[in-house]
Amino acid sequence: MANAMRSVFLGWRVVAAAFLALFVAFGAMYAFAAFFAELEREFSASRADVSLVFSLAGFLYFAVGAVSGTLADRAGTRPVVMAGFVLLAAGLLLAARAESLRAVYLFYGLGVGLGVGFVYVPALAAVQRWFDRRRGLASGFTVAGIGAGTLAMPPLAGLLIAQAGWRDTYLLLAGLVLVLGAIATAMLEHSPEQRGLPRDGRPTPAVQPPAGLGLREALRSRPFWLLYLAGVCTSFGMFIPFVHLAPYAIDQGLSERFGVLLVGLVGLGSMIGRFALGGTADRIGRRWGVGLMFSGMAAMLLLWLAASGQLALIVFAVLFGTFYGGYVALIPALTADYFGSYRVAGIIGCLYTGVGIGTLFGPTLAGLAFDLAGSYTIPITAGVIANLAALTCIAVIEEPGRFRAGQA
Repeated sequence: MANAMRSVFLGWRVVAAAFLALFVAFGAMYAFAAFFAELEREFSASRADVSLVFSLAGFLYFAVGAVSGTLADRAGTRPVVMAGFVLLAAGLLLAARAESLRAVYLFYGLGVGLGVGFVYVPALAAVQRWFDRRRGLASGFTVAGIGAGTLAMPPLAGLLIAQAGWRDTYLLLAGLVLVLGAIATAMLEHSPEQRGLPRDGRPTPAVQPPAGLGLREALRSRPFWLLYLAGVCTSFGMFIPFVHLAPYAIDQGLSERFGVLLVGLVGLGSMIGRFALGGTADRIGRRWGVGLMFSGMAAMLLLWLAASGQLALIVFAVLFGTFYGGYVALIPALTADYFGSYRVAGIIGCLYTGVGIGTLFGPTLAGLAFDLAGSYTIPITAGVIANLAALTCIAVIEEPGRFRAGQA
């Protein structure tokens, strides 16, 4: 058994560590669905106001990726990721003591937003350094941690809230974040080069340094800005279900617990998408794999417009999660396809600032639209259009191989 463990490529241990890191960070983040109604009641707040809590945190964790990714490229993965878990736990602890919604904005928004941002990009980028040929599969397994956290944490938080209240539940989540976060951080390895190993575990005559473009070169390229625009567009509708699916279910006369379960089912679907579609896209092409995810999310948002009963909402949640999960799995690998692994953390982080823009405005404007019109029809329709715009960006971008050949 010991010999078998030693024969397993170390990169897969990095995948396992990054999976756990994302499970913890995003599980705590997406547990917000279980707190939505509690915050609405506690502070007599509108849906737009409560949605802004999540949107601020989401904007920050994507926006800060440009900083955390660059720090990880220079200082290493472990210290940046551990700092993220400390910030995340502190945000939850302070949110548990908040006496106003503005305090929740400050503590949850800053603490959770910055914390997840310092975990997400560095952990994800570490995996990209360890793989080349099987990068899509490795990325899929890694970001399945987000799906697993989304599946497990909202229902768990809902049960804890029913027993202990929302404030004590935040305290319990903070302790869980610190313990599991420390374990994940200890298992992370920055790059195979630091261990004198080749990528993918394949024997080579000599270990080659990571190749690719620097951040400034990437920022001057057409593929970067098309991927950036695609991220802005898709994220406008992509995060609306994470915030509003539970209250939507309540509006349809379904239970609050069922609404929280639907968010968990989005996580289940995303795990399916990340496991099933990452390896498939390695074979059919990751660029058009991403385009397929945009098409799928647009179609599922159309389904949401017509969904009202339990079965229809379950189908929507699982299938939307599948396409969302496939996108999250493929975009880091596609980024490395275009720009290489040399400064991949910083490049991914900069790309994710575009996703942060959509995350900030999408859920908040959806809540405002409901407050004004009593319906989610307008924001969901806008999400469909935005995903079709993202598909257009992918359609006009050149293939990674052709782009890299032009840079040689």
